Amino acid sequence: MGKVGAGGVSPAGLSALLAGAGLLVLCAPGSCGGGSCCPPRHPSAAPRWAPTPGGLPHQGPRGRAPATPLPQLGRPLFAVAPGDRALSLERAPGTGASVAVAPRSGRKRRSGEDQEKAERGEGTSRSPRGVLRDRGQLEPGTLERDPDKATRFRLEELKLTSTTFALTGDSAHNQAMVHWSGHNSSVILILTKLFDYNLGSITESSLWRSTDYGTTYEKLNDKVGLKTILSYLYVCPTNKRKIMLLTDPEIESSLLISSDEGATYQKYRLNFYIQSLLFHPKQEDWILAYSQDQKLYSSAEFGRRWQLIQEAVVPNRFYWSVMGSNKEPDLVHLEARTVDGHSQYLTCRMQNCTEANRNKPFPGYIDPDSLIVQDDYVFVQLTSGGRPHYYVSYRRNAFAQMKLPKYALPKDMHVISTDENQVFAAVQEWNQNDTYNLYISDTRGVYFTLALENVQSSRGPEGNVMIDLYEVAGIKGMFLANKKIDNQVKTFITYNKGRDWRLLQAPDTDLRGDPVHCVLPYCSLHLHLKVSENPYTSGIIASRDTAPSIIVASGNIGSELSDSDISMFVSSDAGNTWRQIFEEEHSVLYLDQGGVLVAMKHTSLPIRHLWLSFDEGRSWSKYSFTSIPLFVDGVLGEPGEETLIMTVFGHFSHRSEWQLVKVDYKSIFDRRCAEEDYRPWQLHSQGEACIMGAKRIYKKRKSERKCMQGKYAGAMESEPCVCTEADFDCDYGYERHSNGQCLPAFWFNPSSLSKDCSLGQSYLNSTGYRKVVSNNCTDGVREQYTAKPQKCPGKAPRGLRIVTADGKLTAEQGHNVTLMVQLEEGDVQRTLIQVDFGDGIAVSYVNLSSMEDGIKHVYHNVGIFRVTVQVDNSLGSDSAVLYLHVTCPLEHVHLSLPFVTTKNKEVNATAVLWPSQVGTLTYVWWYGNNTEPLITLEGSIAFKFTSEGMNTITVQVSAGNAILQDTKTIAVYEEFRSLRLSFSPNLDDYNPDIPEWRRDVSRVIKKALVEATGVPGQHILVAVLPGLPTAAELFVLPHQDPTGENKRPAEDLEQISELMIHKLNQNSVHFELKPGVQVLVHAAHLTAAPLVDLTPTHSGSAMLMLLSVVFVGLAVFVIYKFKRKIPGINVYAQMQNEKEQEMVSRVSHPESRPYVPQTELRRPGQLIDEKVESQLIEVPNSNFESNGVLGSCSVFSRIPTEH
Repeated sequence: MGKVGAGGVSPAGLSALLAGAGLLVLCAPGSCGGGSCCPPRHPSAAPRWAPTPGGLPHQGPRGRAPATPLPQLGRPLFAVAPGDRALSLERAPGTGASVAVAPRSGRKRRSGEDQEKAERGEGTSRSPRGVLRDRGQLEPGTLERDPDKATRFRLEELKLTSTTFALTGDSAHNQAMVHWSGHNSSVILILTKLFDYNLGSITESSLWRSTDYGTTYEKLNDKVGLKTILSYLYVCPTNKRKIMLLTDPEIESSLLISSDEGATYQKYRLNFYIQSLLFHPKQEDWILAYSQDQKLYSSAEFGRRWQLIQEAVVPNRFYWSVMGSNKEPDLVHLEARTVDGHSQYLTCRMQNCTEANRNKPFPGYIDPDSLIVQDDYVFVQLTSGGRPHYYVSYRRNAFAQMKLPKYALPKDMHVISTDENQVFAAVQEWNQNDTYNLYISDTRGVYFTLALENVQSSRGPEGNVMIDLYEVAGIKGMFLANKKIDNQVKTFITYNKGRDWRLLQAPDTDLRGDPVHCVLPYCSLHLHLKVSENPYTSGIIASRDTAPSIIVASGNIGSELSDSDISMFVSSDAGNTWRQIFEEEHSVLYLDQGGVLVAMKHTSLPIRHLWLSFDEGRSWSKYSFTSIPLFVDGVLGEPGEETLIMTVFGHFSHRSEWQLVKVDYKSIFDRRCAEEDYRPWQLHSQGEACIMGAKRIYKKRKSERKCMQGKYAGAMESEPCVCTEADFDCDYGYERHSNGQCLPAFWFNPSSLSKDCSLGQSYLNSTGYRKVVSNNCTDGVREQYTAKPQKCPGKAPRGLRIVTADGKLTAEQGHNVTLMVQLEEGDVQRTLIQVDFGDGIAVSYVNLSSMEDGIKHVYHNVGIFRVTVQVDNSLGSDSAVLYLHVTCPLEHVHLSLPFVTTKNKEVNATAVLWPSQVGTLTYVWWYGNNTEPLITLEGSIAFKFTSEGMNTITVQVSAGNAILQDTKTIAVYEEFRSLRLSFSPNLDDYNPDIPEWRRDVSRVIKKALVEATGVPGQHILVAVLPGLPTAAELFVLPHQDPTGENKRPAEDLEQISELMIHKLNQNSVHFELKPGVQVLVHAAHLTAAPLVDLTPTHSGSAMLMLLSVVFVGLAVFVIYKFKRKIPGINVYAQMQNEKEQEMVSRVSHPESRPYVPQTELRRPGQLIDEKVESQLIEVPNSNFESNGVLGSCSVFSRIPTEH
């Protein structure tokens, strides 16, 4: 799925409070190139929406940091350590102090003088509306318009309990990694390193250890070896007492292992170079190691011994089994490359991964870098016919293709979340460039419905996609998203997983209590949603599971999101109302489970104080945490729920050592909280208490109480609500109309849900609604809206296809070829299947279920074999044919021939190839009812039809080991009328210019014509033509009943044509494409000439055919002037296979066609000169990959797919 979507996660920042994490990484710019500070990490060490290398996006466990290398920037940066959460920053050499993260483009920063004044509470500040105000107005009781709504600041400076320790001797070191064991442990480990920019490697390192929560540290270089250079620190996520140190691979490849929180170490040499590690989620001693030569190793002894699992493993595409979804805890999922460069999805046991014991859960190859194993889901991507197709396996069952709305036509997809047995995905559709649509799935992750359109996206430092979507912690189903509307980005909120969205209500007053005049929908609050594990970075938004009502974010008030005049806002009622808390960007950190908020200003100057709030941001007190101003490089919080101790990392100057300031917040509390210190708080959305089908009441500490909360209390009580329509979303294939009803989309056939059903069985017949996943409502309208079990109707076989398992039309002599029989509809349990391989061997099966793994057959002779399959049940039969070659797969071919012809008239058919020069070719032709093919060495043939009717022509072109085929349908009628149709311009906005869309819209137009004119449908045929603006051809046909009698005379055709034109001129023909989109149909041309299609790049014989048809068309035109009727009809729209695929650029469209006045008759030459398209043979799981280059030919942006 391309570069992985970050889903609102940004990899850059300045400092972080990582409650429960305990690992901080401080890196200098450029040091990633050495691989010692931030080597490539596995995506499971990434946040939910973190970027990983190309392919499908991977979302790792919540709270992990990004898995991409750091950009080379002259400012502090933060990144992730393998196996744990981390934070990185740097001290830029030669610049004095470390600098804070630079502001975003367009943001205004204070000068150094202004900043110093601001530190003293002097100078001026800017309101959200841009009005300059005196800083003195911040003092309590001074010029406050509404003291109850103003944010109060206590300027008297209080002092926090803190100690400072200097890492003496490491003043030159410009990288540091810090691990805090936490969870009742007082141990802190720090690894500092000197990264040499000229050499691009680590030249020095030191290891420090504290056993008193960071008050003092001991240097451990003598315990790991005075000459040993350490490059990375790993911590076991399930037992933080187990530490692993990695040496610099340029000097030696070794591991140092500790089982006592870093007190002692044992050294083990390696025979490979580790690039990344992945710890098992449950077994503390099980580790996967990925080497620099793309080999995957496993260890069951915490790195003491290693065993090779697989070679040629794709980077970052290996996973441990997911507990609950896999029976074997030691199962490894991985993506590996074959000798010929293809990617495969493999599984095997960590200690027994031989060729015989490897499984391939997905048949065939997958796109490179596309495997994701996350929770109960496995995702892969497969490109076929130039389009990406996405497959999902739920709880390790068989893969199913992910079903988006038919015309979503994704260019890119990112799996954002798989929480609560549901997939949240961001999809960039064919007509989007910088936005994505959000889709949400059913439990199996197969059927997706639209949640929100046009969500803003951007590119991260490594080119990864960043989606402006934020999931609020602690409240199920609550998201914030930035949506682009008319080139303005606005912030929306949902409380029910995207069923309903609304704008954010701006605060009533500003920081001082002055009223804010902001009226929805013209003005609202907009937030920056690009978050990081660093809350000290620009654009921060933060929430915590232990403080479900509190959201802190930076943003602005106005008509759209802006990068200037940014302020800090807080909501203490889960996004219903907001308050402004600062006029400049701050990092706001959570202490004591959100009972206390800590704010540190974003500044490039040294600071010595911070702000604390005990009442959810309503008032703030100023505290000093050090006596000497400190350039802050990072902040690490004590792991666990309480987070009452944090360590601030920084330095006094560029020449000084790392300074570690331990800040203990316990002294600010009077006592532990008791029951009487809490009050109940009801979660609601604008007064509606039922959220996700339940009413929830939480405990909140009373704002006037300064007690320590301790363990998180959680929800006080929860009770289900009665189900209403608001608890249900539209089901797959349905769209919500203006009246609130969910009705079928124009492309969706509700009866298709029963196509896999057998007589005597039951299926769930959708009501058009489905309950929002994880919604807990009961009774009410649940029964009315829930899908009903219904007996499967008996159906005759229909849509039978036979293809090879690998999607090719060739088979090697003497090797197995697997044939797959596919049936769209029919009673699969009571069906007789007969397969004739065409080589004298035939087999029979009693039902399709016995053929799920395919039919294997070996051909012992080279040639072309006509493989036929016949399916019969009591209600009917169907048959299909596959012409199987043993040699010569091809690149591309288009069969060019007229749409129509007359009886006993010679027809020319030409095979046009891409590329045109491919060596010696063999052409194999099937036409009419001939059972034997015509084989030629020329690309054109001529033939005649002696009777009226529909005829198919198939050509297969063979060269070497490549074969390509194209099939077209030609019709023979003696009389017809043709009328060119045009449409209101709004139809072009929804035209993706693909055959499936044209066929569906043709059907809708025909229905509108029948309703407007009353003409029977047998007389009408509509074909929407390729290209823009959208145009169509309407044919008025003679109708003959099955007995051959009652054929309508030519005069009737003339009357019908006149009626059609009359209704079209009166604007009586129109249809609704989707809710709110009405399309008018107009008449453009009337003609009786047959239509012919040719491509712009014709062969010589094709040009001869073109000229001959032109002359015939001119003759027809003259005859028509004398009221003579001649045969001819365009039958494309009904003849094409419903399942055909195309190779098409995902962004380009054919050149627009000029508009022709309605009254102008079309000349035969105009009818002939139509654009054409061609198609590949559609096969499931095809391994054909299109990169725009065919053989030695030039890159092309589009391959046509129609007559």
